[in-house]
Amino acid sequence: MTKQTATTQESGFEGERIAKVMARAGLCSRREAEGWIAARRVTVNGAVIASPALNIGPADVVAVDGKPLPKPERTRLFLYHKPRGLVTTHADPEGRPTIFGKLPKDLPRLISVGRLDLGTEGLLLLTNDGGLARVLELPETGWLRRYRVRAHGSVTQPQLDALRKGVTVDGVRYGEIEATLDRHQGANSWLTFAIREGKNREVRNVLEHLGLRVNRLIRVSFGPFQLGDLPEGNVEEIRTRHLREQLGERIASAANVDFTGPIVQHRSAVHDDEEPKKIPAKLPPRDPEMRHRRASKDDRPQTGRHPTKPPHRHPEERAKRASKGDGPHRPHPPISGSPEIEIKFRKSGKPDLRRAAARPAQDNRKQNRGGRGKERDGFAKKTDRFKHRSAKPPRGGRKRDR
Repeated sequence: MTKQTATTQESGFEGERIAKVMARAGLCSRREAEGWIAARRVTVNGAVIASPALNIGPADVVAVDGKPLPKPERTRLFLYHKPRGLVTTHADPEGRPTIFGKLPKDLPRLISVGRLDLGTEGLLLLTNDGGLARVLELPETGWLRRYRVRAHGSVTQPQLDALRKGVTVDGVRYGEIEATLDRHQGANSWLTFAIREGKNREVRNVLEHLGLRVNRLIRVSFGPFQLGDLPEGNVEEIRTRHLREQLGERIASAANVDFTGPIVQHRSAVHDDEEPKKIPAKLPPRDPEMRHRRASKDDRPQTGRHPTKPPHRHPEERAKRASKGDGPHRPHPPISGSPEIEIKFRKSGKPDLRRAAARPAQDNRKQNRGGRGKERDGFAKKTDRFKHRSAKPPRGGRKRDR
């Protein structure tokens, strides 16, 4: 025991356990703090301690691995919409996913106020103050915990009213319970349960005693804090002023909360195994002389479908450049529509097929006509054939005049 601690105990000041002070600073849990102390990593006023059975005062200097404890952060409270399938613990020996593994990484080290089962969902309070979590869990605090329950089976309201006097199930005494039958839905019943003790599996055990099997359990409120429309898996912090008003002087003094401390922006060391985000390197400064010289092929921006294709020119301009043969490339072939092509094909008398192919296809009205159009075309051919026959002389020729 240090000299300063002995002085505080002689003066009648009990102080706080060193493990609690370390946990309140946000470094670790109380169990982890006890392990650090047993490993002789903690010093008080420069002296190494080997036992967590030590109370310290505000004037004592505590250090872990030679570094002093950070100043305790102010008391904070968070609302968390817990999904189904998550365990309310920091580490699960069976390897199941936990709520603390799903929380955002910029939050401080948090403690749950009570627990919710693996299959239970809804509102869960999280705080960075272990003293506040302990006080809110006590039945003497009197905060009501309200649940929405879907259970297989049927029950009557008089059966639920009998729970107001308490009930004993398998040797366990449960206190006053407020239960209301909301509606029947097929083979299930929807209920509203309100309890104050929050013993292990209290809602499920009481309903099984009434012959119901719970298949969905949602906590919708804890004291003055409501789940509301908070999305599943999201976290919402209660403002300090609102938290002070809801706790009241009695709970605040019993939990020894601190509303004057700082709020630290955390970047938790627990998640340091993640790869840091890659920051793109800055581009070198642009050379002002680049504007005054013509960019080469490699310097040109590679945009468009054909990055190396020269810009489009009018056909006549391209034909003139091809006839002159200027430029580093070989002359382009003549393009239809240019004067050279028109003169060439006008002399030969042959049609310019490339120019005809470039024209849009014309509508063939006869092909696009319906059935009536075909009938008309057939009738016209037939009449033409008869006209042709009438114009021919008869087979035998003209009869000779006798």
